[in-house]
Amino acid sequence: MPSGGWRVREATDADRPALHSFLAERHSAVVARLGRVVDALDHPALIAEDQAGELAGVLTYITTGDECEILTLHTATRWTGAGTALIEAVEQKARRLWVLTTNDNVDALRFYQRRGFRLKQLHPGAVDESRRGLKPEIPKTGEYGIPIRDEIVLEKEVSEWRR
Repeated sequence: MPSGGWRVREATDADRPALHSFLAERHSAVVARLGRVVDALDHPALIAEDQAGELAGVLTYITTGDECEILTLHTATRWTGAGTALIEAVEQKARRLWVLTTNDNVDALRFYQRRGFRLKQLHPGAVDESRRGLKPEIPKTGEYGIPIRDEIVLEKEVSEWRR
């Protein structure tokens, strides 16, 4: 088992109901990003399971050539290593990884940077636009009382990519 004893595998059609439930509980079954609304389960997913086979985390992704966008990444419990195991698994999918998060998501910014991602782009006001035209349920304020306004792209070059 990879990082922390987690088993990471590709999701199958049989996993769809559990994945939908898991992502919906985290408001991520449908995501607004880069001016579009995307159904996360229209794309491949990796699942992290604990030793008992329980769902510990989900990462959905979009590959294009040798690039991979991490569309969503959520774990059942933070700071257990399941997210890291999912990142390690998706690193096998592409030479360049990238992810988009919001300006208020301090925990995600820390998580990705600690795993080698670098700040790449800022899209000022992108969340405000998505809230107005695509997904009005996006909250105006994040966990730490930070107004949610902007999208931030982080990227990572995978040095030991194996296709």
